[in-house]
Amino acid sequence: MIVESISPQPQNTPFAQLNNFHAEPARTSSMSNVPTFASTFRVRALSSGCEELDAIFDAAGRKYNLSPDLLKAVAKVESTFRTNATSPAGAMGIMQLMPGTAKYLGVDDPFDPTQNIMGGARYLREQLDRFDGDIKLALAAYNAGWPTVQRHGGIPPFKETQAYVQRVLGHLGGVDFTPNMIAYNGPNPDNRPAEAPTESTPNNTFDFNEAMAHMMFMQMMNMQMNLSNNGGR
Repeated sequence: MIVESISPQPQNTPFAQLNNFHAEPARTSSMSNVPTFASTFRVRALSSGCEELDAIFDAAGRKYNLSPDLLKAVAKVESTFRTNATSPAGAMGIMQLMPGTAKYLGVDDPFDPTQNIMGGARYLREQLDRFDGDIKLALAAYNAGWPTVQRHGGIPPFKETQAYVQRVLGHLGGVDFTPNMIAYNGPNPDNRPAEAPTESTPNNTFDFNEAMAHMMFMQMMNMQMNLSNNGGR
């Protein structure tokens, strides 16, 4: 999953035009003394610039008990909300799902925004469950693979992964998250509490197929880095 420079999308952008949006360097602002999660998101509310996508993010957050703003922050860093985004390593769609991960998540069409966002939300929820609600480790696992995070016993010493975690959190005000801050806090027309999915992988459960997918991903990334260091030769 490749970290890209991003900037807010134009508001009320037609869904079909999102793929043609060209990102500019992100503008950052500092926030201090943010007392609560709620006040943070009143100030730093996130939008994809498309009502249809925002509705999908809200539905995914409600289904997997995740803040829609957290999901949007991941999508901003991953793809700048482009439904047809692809990375040199093969990651696809808004949430930049690798082929093996998409298959594991049951995503048949990674470029379908609903399938992609739902799959990415489920995968992020699984990482949160795996790492006991530690959002920084979950984001690192989303970027570099959970076997890598487990192997290093924390955020891996990769500049890309470390920058990725900081950029996602930076779009949320840079606050230190707690479990109640990660949970879904949007409208619930059915008046039912959001619940984490029962199909999430339990903590410390080893999934061979998922591990192999991440190993292939890291091998492709290493090959890409070696080509870059050798001038593309």
